[in-house]
Amino acid sequence: MKFMTIGTALICILLLTACGSTTTSRVATGTGMGAASGALIGSLSGNAGRGALIGAGVGALGGVLVDEHQRGSFSNN
Repeated sequence: MKFMTIGTALICILLLTACGSTTTSRVATGTGMGAASGALIGSLSGNAGRGALIGAGVGALGGVLVDEHQRGSFSNN
């Protein structure tokens, strides 16, 4: 059950990370959703604070990567 909850939360993070139209909004939403999801996952292991910090970092990174991808910074040339 724990594995399924963590997997579902990670999929939700990936689907919802970086909603927005500007770099700032993408990073902010990614950070917020990551922190919330990380706190949820961390609470299952008894450390919601650490989970929130890790989730915020992952969400912010996801927001930056999605923003760079949408700008066309990643190309196959």
